[in-house]
Amino acid sequence: MIRNYSNFRSRYSKFQLILGHLLETVTQKGDEPMDKVIITAAITGSRITRDIAPYIPYTPEEIIQSSIGCWNAGASIVHIHVRDPETGLGTQDLELFRQVVGPLREKTDLVLCLTTSGIAGRNLPIEARLVSLELKPELASFDAGSINLGGGVFSNPPEFLDAAAEMMKKRGVKPEIEIFDSGMITTALRMRDEGKLVEPLHFQFVLGTPWGAPATPKSLLHLYEHIPENSTWSVIGIGKGHLPMSMMGLIMGGHIRVGMEDNIYYKQGVLAKSNAQFVERIVRIAQVYGRDVASPNEARAILGLRKREG
Repeated sequence: MIRNYSNFRSRYSKFQLILGHLLETVTQKGDEPMDKVIITAAITGSRITRDIAPYIPYTPEEIIQSSIGCWNAGASIVHIHVRDPETGLGTQDLELFRQVVGPLREKTDLVLCLTTSGIAGRNLPIEARLVSLELKPELASFDAGSINLGGGVFSNPPEFLDAAAEMMKKRGVKPEIEIFDSGMITTALRMRDEGKLVEPLHFQFVLGTPWGAPATPKSLLHLYEHIPENSTWSVIGIGKGHLPMSMMGLIMGGHIRVGMEDNIYYKQGVLAKSNAQFVERIVRIAQVYGRDVASPNEARAILGLRKREG
């Protein structure tokens, strides 16, 4: 028995509204087939340590092997941080990036997306954060604004964004525009209008951080409605939002990021033992849904990436 009918009716009305928006979004292209889904694996991040995530990759060799496992499972992009071997925390050490990037370029055809964030909250100098761009990855993270994160402020002021955009353009790197809330879309579009970012833009919606946009269908639809029609986009659900946001991305025609940087649990109370587990699950679900998974070269075509350098 429903004890509070008015509350139930209010919630049901909101559900109907969200479902209506979702159906409109999914069907807006008529009978056009969706692009194949691009799966990105975020291998390690910079903050999660082995006292809570014993299987998370730390060393260059572990990061390489985890990336190869994800590639074999169906991922076309890997998002790469590297870790200080002494502290286990993230670092922007160029030599460590080289130790990961070189073997991955030799052994796979993965699209490499290198971080420019360093450790969120530590706010390294601009030059240190952008050092990974020296390796000319096809993609690099571009955090489009500041946000409270990890007990501090993850600072991405205008001078950092301008420097990152300029260097990415100079080195032929496509920015993966990280969006934690709607104001960051406004920032990215302003930079586009100023000629600092070049269309078509690629957005990565990061939903479910403690101080950012929540990992809900309504939140994702709101952000989606504010990006240019010629954009591509992917979605991250942090923690418990991991699988629900992946499902939303799948049915809305977007792309999906999974991995231990964003979520360490495969299901409630069960730690993931590998990043490949997450990729394998999304591949299975996409196959059942009827949406094909993009290969690395198909991902390059969808995102309009330049040919990788060997």
